[in-house]
Parts: sequence; C-alpha cells; structure tokens
Amino acid sequence: MPLRTRDTLTILVGTALWVIALAVVLLVVRPADPRPVWVCVAGIGLGLFGVLYIRRRDARLRDSVPAADVGESEPRRP
Repeated sequence: MPLRTRDTLTILVGTALWVIALAVVLLVVRPADPRPVWVCVAGIGLGLFGVLYIRRRDARLRDSVPAADVGESEPRRP
C-alpha cells in the first residue's frame, strides 16, 4: 500500500509562500525588471494547477478502489 501523504496541504503552503514572495517583490523590492513578478505569478499558477491535479487524482483513486479495500470498518469474523 502506498504511503499516505497530505499533498494538497503541502502544495497550498507552497502556493501561499509564492503569494508572500509576490507581495514582497511588489511592495518592498519594486524591481525595474518584471521577471521576478512573473516568476512569482508562475509559481502561484503552478501551485493552483497542482491542487486541481492532486484532487482529481485522489478522486480517481477513490473511485477505482473496491469498497472492501478502503478500510476495515467492520470487524472480521473468524
């Protein structure tokens, strides 16, 4: 069985860090070159794409697993 991780939370934290970086670049650094701004925007966009991808993947995996393999909610009988 694969290791269960909290992928959505990890990606959301990374995306939030890109949002903070964008705010710092726009409010503090104010670069003459727009590339740092676009790097932050790309990070935010890829993070949002990652969240959508992971949620769709998890939904597909949940649908493909038979109900008996999901968990042992009922006790086993000898």
